[in-house]
Amino acid sequence: MAVVALATACAAPNAMRLPQQAESARPVAPQFPPPRRVESPGYGFEAYLWWKPEIATRDLGLIREAGFKWVKQTFAWRDIEIEKGKYDWSRADEVVFLTTEVFTRNLIVRLDREPYWDRRDYPLGQGIAAGPPRNLQHFFDFCATIAARYKGKIAAYQVWNEPNLAREWGGMPPDPRAYVEMLKGCYLAIKQADPDALVISAGLAPTGTGPPLAMPDDQFLIAMYEAGAAPYFDLLGVHAPGFRAAPETPPGMAVSIPELGGQRFFAFRHVEDLRAIMERFGDGDKQVAVLEFGWTTDPVNINYAWFAIDEQLKADYMVRAFRWARQNWRPWIGPMIALSIPQFDWTSQNEQYWWAVVDPYYPETRVRPAYEALKAMDK
Repeated sequence: MAVVALATACAAPNAMRLPQQAESARPVAPQFPPPRRVESPGYGFEAYLWWKPEIATRDLGLIREAGFKWVKQTFAWRDIEIEKGKYDWSRADEVVFLTTEVFTRNLIVRLDREPYWDRRDYPLGQGIAAGPPRNLQHFFDFCATIAARYKGKIAAYQVWNEPNLAREWGGMPPDPRAYVEMLKGCYLAIKQADPDALVISAGLAPTGTGPPLAMPDDQFLIAMYEAGAAPYFDLLGVHAPGFRAAPETPPGMAVSIPELGGQRFFAFRHVEDLRAIMERFGDGDKQVAVLEFGWTTDPVNINYAWFAIDEQLKADYMVRAFRWARQNWRPWIGPMIALSIPQFDWTSQNEQYWWAVVDPYYPETRVRPAYEALKAMDK
């Protein structure tokens, strides 16, 4: 949820900007089978299953016991392709086996984090999480290789994360056209290896900050469509943190009530703004995947503490968010990935710790009120 640190710099106007009309001719779609539609909504958690199989097994059990069927896990490119063409599949194989053979077939794999051997020249340790590689074809090769290895096992691939933030784009100003080039190449590579796998565009960070640090998600999405992105993803990826607003809050109310943030993206229902852009560009047949959503209880980190709520209210809001989607966003809403089943080494100094619904302890299991509420809710 690095998006939030940028949210306080509100450089974009309040009103959502849409083009007067869509382009008259859409790009010709590649010849692959039409994507299957998924459960609406799909109930899922983001999890961190990579490093310790005993904790991964426990956490997948928690997800199953909650009645959730989707799991999202990052497969960092740098952790798998150690050198060009030299792979370490040990952890990836373990995660795929545990998730798809033991617990659920609905695994979303996030592909990003370029390897150091193909990294552009940007300083390490400067808050830059990832960026496009020096040679984009190397990423396409990786997309093809992983899709071929796990054909029929991985349900969906998320192509990169928050490319509308400079910190996820090598420290460079966000570039929608360059991201579409990345998305197109990875989409084609995955579909040629596993035509039934779903390709999800990167979750975009809700932010009001403009270039060079970021680009508002609605502007970035419009620019993606104008660059010809439509044929190259099966579901649109979005991020939907709730900030201080209740999940039913209309985006316009987040504008009119300063305590809620003052811009549309401060509302969970900002997802509807992005959906409107899809429809304006004639792409309304596709579903939307909410790749991250939740509320934080963070009293520690200043960039997050201003919109923190308490654990009981967080539990209530998360249940109500799923209820809103079930009652108002069907059939176009797809998987909704709640934050989170945490990584084992997070502490209260990590902002991610405060979004989680379980405490990061092992072997002791300590769940928070939001987990219990999500487990008990109707699905």
